[in-house]
Amino acid sequence: MKETYDRLAAGDRIRLKRTLLGLTQEEMAVKINRATKYYADIERGCCGMSIETLMALSASLDMSMDYIIYGKVSDETEKKKHTEEVSAIIGMLDTSDTRTQQYAMNMLKLFFAACKTK
Repeated sequence: MKETYDRLAAGDRIRLKRTLLGLTQEEMAVKINRATKYYADIERGCCGMSIETLMALSASLDMSMDYIIYGKVSDETEKKKHTEEVSAIIGMLDTSDTRTQQYAMNMLKLFFAACKTK
């Protein structure tokens, strides 16, 4: 079976990871050194991307190029799933001010305490 590149699906995968990391389209465009409109077009599936852009997205989002293009999850990617979720949380905290970080930490402590009582 021939694998195909579905730009809409790839854009959805990229958008989901970006939002999990708490980044705006503008911030992501700066991160990969591309114009915001071009990056937004990639997320919408309106255009393809160069290998260089794919490599920049892969590195910035910590996603394999196979996953971005084909949606394939390898065994290694599955093992890293929890790491990606933790990375997304860390990314959100990194872009927050100290007060917000402390509030998030207190909320997590309450959440885990509540989970232990069940």
